[in-house]
Amino acid sequence: MNIAVVGAGLMGRAAVYDLAVNPDVKKIGLFDIDLKLAREVGKKYGKGKSVAKKFDAGNTREAAKLFKQYDAVISAVTYKYNPGLAKAAIKAKAHFFDLGGNNSAVNQEFKLSGEAKKAGLVVIPDCGLAPGMVSVIAAGDIAKFDKPESLHIRVGGLPQKPRLPLNYQMVFSAEGLINEYYEPVVAIRKGKKITLPSMTDLESLSFKGIGKLEAFTTSGGTSTLPKTYGKILKNLDYKTIRYPGHCQLFKMMMDIGLCEWDAINVDGVKVSPRSVLKTVLDNNLSFGEPDLVLVRVTTEGKIKGKNKKYISEIIDKQDMKTGLTAMMRCTSFPITIIAWMACAGHIKKRGVVPQEKAVDPELFRMELAKRKIKLTSRWGR
Repeated sequence: MNIAVVGAGLMGRAAVYDLAVNPDVKKIGLFDIDLKLAREVGKKYGKGKSVAKKFDAGNTREAAKLFKQYDAVISAVTYKYNPGLAKAAIKAKAHFFDLGGNNSAVNQEFKLSGEAKKAGLVVIPDCGLAPGMVSVIAAGDIAKFDKPESLHIRVGGLPQKPRLPLNYQMVFSAEGLINEYYEPVVAIRKGKKITLPSMTDLESLSFKGIGKLEAFTTSGGTSTLPKTYGKILKNLDYKTIRYPGHCQLFKMMMDIGLCEWDAINVDGVKVSPRSVLKTVLDNNLSFGEPDLVLVRVTTEGKIKGKNKKYISEIIDKQDMKTGLTAMMRCTSFPITIIAWMACAGHIKKRGVVPQEKAVDPELFRMELAKRKIKLTSRWGR
């Protein structure tokens, strides 16, 4: 099978690495606006399978031509390009998968479902970590209950050693981080779909070996789950995990307007506060120190009339041998697994489909284990 990757950034290079070690993948197309970067990434991670090409992700006409050589396309660029790339992939007769993270962009992709189905293709948005991996885990866990009632998802990408003042380092794009902290949150409370503000509903939690942490609402993590399980679950929510104190400090920056797009006048120059914040975060929080990813999916409901709780967890740390961060592994490996599953015939659905409806949770879990992402599960109290 031949698979294309759009974007040679952190997530793109991890995707290339994982595809390159898969014996079923014969050719990897790596497309980026920076040809030099694409060639460097291909040389380092592609194991001789990678072909690099300069490509503007906004050029959908060229995309449709490029994608004709591939069975599937993985988008590892910012979410705004995904609807156009999905349409180009369908035109080129290639399956399409992206890392998503924005509800509006995902909704645009779902409008292409008829075209994808007619072409005999599957398009699955939001295939990263969260949204992404957690949706597949949730689907498998929900299926264990006769009557599932609640789903609580907690996910965080953190430095292994926090640094003041924010106790955080950039583990993916600053634009994506701000989007998660700023956009409204979709949840289910008492059987009703509701919208909540981001960075609210703060709670405390802990992980073995990590210590005390906090979690708060952020956008995008529930993806299509509220629609899929809206008539089944009474409660569903998603929160981001951080070290204690992070939420209060970052929210203060939001509250004074640093996440706003509208330009303001600074010494006669029009400047977007959000663009300034993005640059500041990238410049001052990109420490490049070892990271970790935490995942906790808690499902509650009834089995044979009795109340039960099922907890699935991941604690993944940076791979010092390959240099791939935990965030790169846990974001990119799920999308490469799903792309492989589609090309290998393990995904039968066609059209634009939520991953919780298309991906076999047990096969997905086995593929994570092959990549040394350890998912543990237990019945709780």
